[in-house]
Amino acid sequence: MNSPFDQSIPNLPLLGLPKVVIVGAGFAGLKLARSLRNKPFQVILLDKNNYHQFQPLFYQVATAGLAPSAISFPLRKIFHNTKNVSFRMAEVLQVDKDRKKLFTDIGFIEYDYLVLAMGADTNYFGSKNIENFSSPMKTVSEALYIRNKIISNYERAINIERMEDRKSLMNVVIVGGGPTGVELAGAMAELRNNVFPKDYPELSFKNMKVVLIEAGPSLLGAMSLEARQKALDYLVQLGVEVYLSTRVLDYDGHEVSLEGKDPIQTQTLLWAAGIKPNRIDGLSPDQYSGNGRLFVDEFNQLKDAEGIFVLGDQCLMPTGNFPKGHPQVAQVAIQQAKNLAQNLNKLTSGKAIVPFTYKDLGSMATVGRKRAVVDLPFLKFQGALAWLTWLFVHLMAILGVKNKLFIFLDWSWNYLSFDPSLRLLIKPKYVRASERKELIEEKSGV
Repeated sequence: MNSPFDQSIPNLPLLGLPKVVIVGAGFAGLKLARSLRNKPFQVILLDKNNYHQFQPLFYQVATAGLAPSAISFPLRKIFHNTKNVSFRMAEVLQVDKDRKKLFTDIGFIEYDYLVLAMGADTNYFGSKNIENFSSPMKTVSEALYIRNKIISNYERAINIERMEDRKSLMNVVIVGGGPTGVELAGAMAELRNNVFPKDYPELSFKNMKVVLIEAGPSLLGAMSLEARQKALDYLVQLGVEVYLSTRVLDYDGHEVSLEGKDPIQTQTLLWAAGIKPNRIDGLSPDQYSGNGRLFVDEFNQLKDAEGIFVLGDQCLMPTGNFPKGHPQVAQVAIQQAKNLAQNLNKLTSGKAIVPFTYKDLGSMATVGRKRAVVDLPFLKFQGALAWLTWLFVHLMAILGVKNKLFIFLDWSWNYLSFDPSLRLLIKPKYVRASERKELIEEKSGV
């Protein structure tokens, strides 16, 4: 069998145009590819999945509010009738920046411009036990796994006689007080308060804990003081136990060990505490910062690497307003991709390229039904209006008319009935060893 290092990726069209290879179809990579449609470039988009994932709504898949297909969109469909854009499902292995070659598991490809938009993976801060036993939520597959795990726990708990023996199955502990952790805690509390008692009337959900743990002194650390306090108030109203300034020391699959507090019994530890950029072989250590992000200049070009650009969570661009780099949020990635698309067009026409400037459009988080917090550059508000704003913004950001319609109908039904209809335990089929690479998602890689 030929090595992917020895053969080029087959069946790519020969267009005779400058070749832009984009690694990763997240917010940055997809925005760039779409911005270069029908432009004088040959664009090759690579991703380990053949769909775009709308990460802000992963928690709704995990808590049975939305189907996985509602927040996923086929990449090939996006580029129907777009002759200059090709997609390949591949895992990137290594870059040779001197020969301008990118090596993947399906072969190598030569490029004129390489764009790394590989995003980030879960950061366990060196704890192997937490990595082995907790459940992250960085992909649709992981969100669906969490849904299955939670439902499976209650199906098991209902067949256990003693209440004490059921507690670890029923308790849910979430680590990380950012938007993902806050939204996940609010959704889990609403399931406990309004849905699970109807599904499992034989169980007492007064004994079920929903615990949110944050190592810092407040939730939603990047938002305003008003938003942080209101989010905490909302969670307390929902019955979530919030532990601030609390570090998780260890987890063995049954008990969470905390610094300075009693351990918590749970078989469900949801880890939303941090991210680390995905890496690629072939780059030198001095191109990486201490936290694993790649140093780029004001044009998003990788340090000491002509023709290589880095976008989104993976890059570090120290500026006057952001000496430690821009926040690792979707808006930064989208705006960087838009700026790079304009600069690539300028490069081909000999015009001066423009440095990237981030425009903060605000941030928001929802904490359950009619509870949300919104920070805009000119206004801060909370409550039902913030919740409606959050719904509208996220609905408009979803790709595809059909997906928008399905999500709107799901949200409307869930609001009117307080009874999400996707509490299905769909167990994965056993996969033969010979097929696992193609059919099972790996822990990391792009």
